[in-house]
Amino acid sequence: MIFKSVGEGRPYPEHGLSHREWAQIPPRQVRLDTLITTKAVLDLHSLLAKDSTFYGDLFPHVVQWRGEMYLEDGLHRALRAALHQRSVLHARVLDVDASAEQGPGSE
Repeated sequence: MIFKSVGEGRPYPEHGLSHREWAQIPPRQVRLDTLITTKAVLDLHSLLAKDSTFYGDLFPHVVQWRGEMYLEDGLHRALRAALHQRSVLHARVLDVDASAEQGPGSE
């Protein structure tokens, strides 16, 4: 099994992060088998395109919520890693649980 589960949609609350804000999160290694996808369908053109990472972030976006890791963006990158027999990939991880615990004005 490549992923922990294949989901459809985002069960976590809207985080509202822009591309610029995602870019501020340092990438870290994430095991593929801990990820739950938020898309059940992949466009093969995206997976097989040589320039698939040319536009947008080089790192997938993962949202950690209620102890689970949801692959929000970068499904084609994760599958490409799996096809190359890698069990981990570098991703930007937003911990929504930690953000909710801090609450507004706690910075």
